[in-house]
Amino acid sequence: MAKKVLIISSSPRKGGNSDLLCDEFAKGALEAGNEVEKIFLKDKTVHPCTGCSVCSMYGKPCPQKDDAAEIVEKMIVADVIVMATPVYFYTMCGQMKIMIDRCCARYTEITNKEFYFIIAAAENDKSMMERTIDGFRGFLDCLENPQEKGVIYGIGAWKVGEIKDTPYLQEAYEMGKLV
Repeated sequence: MAKKVLIISSSPRKGGNSDLLCDEFAKGALEAGNEVEKIFLKDKTVHPCTGCSVCSMYGKPCPQKDDAAEIVEKMIVADVIVMATPVYFYTMCGQMKIMIDRCCARYTEITNKEFYFIIAAAENDKSMMERTIDGFRGFLDCLENPQEKGVIYGIGAWKVGEIKDTPYLQEAYEMGKLV
């Protein structure tokens, strides 16, 4: 049965290493017969959470008028969510963290999802990337019945396009086919 796959690419540059991994994952998921949508956060306006508590204390929609509500709605509807980030100082980039924080208003509705994580980093030591993945897992710890299905550790790629010289593009494609 086809699944709705939502890929959230937080790379600040189209065609960056983590974004290229997203594209390969998408290609595999499409070939497997799934419906795929990729959101490139750089093309969206997502402001940081202001901590106003309108959503948590009063159950009202976030008063900020930006693209976050639309993205969260897509997360709620998706069967599979792929979260991709370049690694900055051993953690996810700010764009991804801001998007996660903006899920606050409706995170209890992001239920029963399959999750994949994609990271790209200059670092060659995979174990050093666990801090980044732990950030994603912290988000999942707050959701109801999430299933972590896979992680692509795109390590050893600093400059734009260096990921092409690694086996990680093929790994992302193959993982996408498994959705």
